[in-house]
Amino acid sequence: MGNSIEKRAIVIVGGGPAGLAAAVAAHEAGERDVLILERDTQLGGILNQCIHNGFGLHTFHEELTGPEYAARYVAQVDELGIERRLGTMVLDISEDRVVTAVSATDGITRIQAGAVILAMGCRERPRGALAIPGYRPAGIYSAGTAQRLVNIEGQLPGREVVILGSGDIGLIMARRMTFEGAHVQCVAEIMPYSGGLKRNIVQCLDDFGIPLLLSHTVVDIEGRDRVEAVTIAEVDERMKPIPGTERRYPCDTLLLSVGLLPENELSREAGVELSGVTRGPVVNERLETSVPGVFACGNVLHVHDLVDFVSQEAAAAGRSAAAYVARGEDAAAQRVDIVATDGVRYTVPAYLSGSDLDQDVTLRFRVGGVFRDRYVSVYLDDERVRHAKKRILTPGEMEQVVIKADQLRERAPHTVTVKLEEE
Repeated sequence: MGNSIEKRAIVIVGGGPAGLAAAVAAHEAGERDVLILERDTQLGGILNQCIHNGFGLHTFHEELTGPEYAARYVAQVDELGIERRLGTMVLDISEDRVVTAVSATDGITRIQAGAVILAMGCRERPRGALAIPGYRPAGIYSAGTAQRLVNIEGQLPGREVVILGSGDIGLIMARRMTFEGAHVQCVAEIMPYSGGLKRNIVQCLDDFGIPLLLSHTVVDIEGRDRVEAVTIAEVDERMKPIPGTERRYPCDTLLLSVGLLPENELSREAGVELSGVTRGPVVNERLETSVPGVFACGNVLHVHDLVDFVSQEAAAAGRSAAAYVARGEDAAAQRVDIVATDGVRYTVPAYLSGSDLDQDVTLRFRVGGVFRDRYVSVYLDDERVRHAKKRILTPGEMEQVVIKADQLRERAPHTVTVKLEEE
């Protein structure tokens, strides 16, 4: 290819559920020149190894497995004739949207994009982030790696299993390992609440009699060549182990389900502003990042609990990218900050661009603890425009509120505040 630069209207980095939904929506919005770059050898992303059901209830109004859900979108991409390049790794995105990629077939290619959509998904927090004492024996896996071994490669990682962390993948793997004949002794969670969906706690732990130990963590791993046992202790409110509460669990496998991190090395190098809370890009209501013409959606933006919400968000990003290519960069408008406070950890979007508030704005957010009987309130400057009671709010369940376009137009607020109130 030499130094020649190919020109494309929209380049989407990632062919998982977010990238596919964004591509379909951009095409339907009238932009035909769309290219998906995917490092794997097939489209579908992480859904290909998520063979459990529970996907698609919002999008397709039926219960599908992960591969079935992905296949629906792959079929739409095929039908629309959207180009994709598989086995293609994006190395760099410049601030003026030149995408550098490499593949075995094409070598290094450079593509000047009219708009870029970041849809790289997320990765698991590694063991190194946990600072658990002990050697590094075989038998310690992230829950996603274990899921791939069991579901794609047909390998059982171990027989006697302890799981640290109650994220959704860990909960689902507790059930999956049980189905395959392993014995899951317990799931330990350092927080006083689970990080997963309530339905997964019920269907994956309660239904199989697997105990969930809240406010507990692993304090020791025994074994040099292979895990032989782990010691679990209760922790206090400062997350410090309480002496005398230790209990030893003989096991050959420890699965880690201790959180997901948006995959944002490319975003950071492109100069995209990242949130200290979500670790994903800071975006406006069009899902546009701080770099003009670069959009973000799905788990690269913030970690979702339902793929249906990924698809909705990605479709919005696809439409925004198509509109950007058609219309060009907007003149800078007054930025309207969205303040997350009083129990609300963050919102996506993090601010409104203030330029074309002619559409309703969906705010997605997570809370910072377990709250009962609270009101989710939205203020435009000092005026409360939404006040809805929720019986329970937990960090494991993403929430959302919609601000009506006419409210934004009428009031033209300088700030939007989202908070939890007792009355």
